[in-house]
Amino acid sequence: MDWKPAALPDTLQQARRARRISQLELALRLGVSQRHVSFVETGRARPSRELLTRWLGELEAPLALRNTALLQAGFAPPYRATRWDDPDLAAARGALQQLLMAHEPMPALILDAQWNLLQLNRGGQWLAATLMPPEVLESANGGPANLVDMLIHPMGLTRPLVNLREAGPAFLAQLRAEATWQPELASRAEAFEALLRQRLEGPVPPGADAGRPPPLLTLRFASPWGELAFFRMFTTFGTPQDITLASLKVEHLFAADAATRAVLQAQVPPPAPPAGG
Repeated sequence: MDWKPAALPDTLQQARRARRISQLELALRLGVSQRHVSFVETGRARPSRELLTRWLGELEAPLALRNTALLQAGFAPPYRATRWDDPDLAAARGALQQLLMAHEPMPALILDAQWNLLQLNRGGQWLAATLMPPEVLESANGGPANLVDMLIHPMGLTRPLVNLREAGPAFLAQLRAEATWQPELASRAEAFEALLRQRLEGPVPPGADAGRPPPLLTLRFASPWGELAFFRMFTTFGTPQDITLASLKVEHLFAADAATRAVLQAQVPPPAPPAGG
């Protein structure tokens, strides 16, 4: 799905529809009439900065989109996008590093909004090397490797994924939802869908059994140590005021069974001793 808003009304309409909220529901949340919401979305009325800020908050719009909407309305954007390596983010990088280390030997990785892989812990490095050849981790443009590209690559993560029919559609649904806010993901979502159709030899099925979906989606990978099973959890910053921080997430993989836990504990190397120790 492409995000190509030409003006504020387009931005607000697409943001509301992406959240599947009606004009009436939004109006009730904002304490204004549905008629006023309609007028703003058609360009017949201009919201104040205060109303627009609350409007975007009710839609849980990403910070980058809030900046865009405020600029379109003629207001100064309140959020900045700091470079990942900027000294101002040193404390945040340190906190994320602690999260990665604390999760050892289980895999953990830091992703940005486009699913670029910014950092892996030792468990993540071991799992990537176990499931994929080294060239899959290499970025074509010299930047960070991309997790979606690893899924799409012929020798990537979908090749050893035992339960692709279950997990693939769930990944695709997540990609499509995020592409609503991050248009750069749209082409990757289309490529992943094409791969699923090829691998599953037909239309992409629903992500889970509509009757009794499992409480957690378990990823099952074939490996030289037998089947490895994981479930996922994400960590994000609470109420960030920077676009870069708001887009970051840490993906934690937890062993879904005792056999997987034992393999990781045996195979992931311990941290190197501190210098001079």
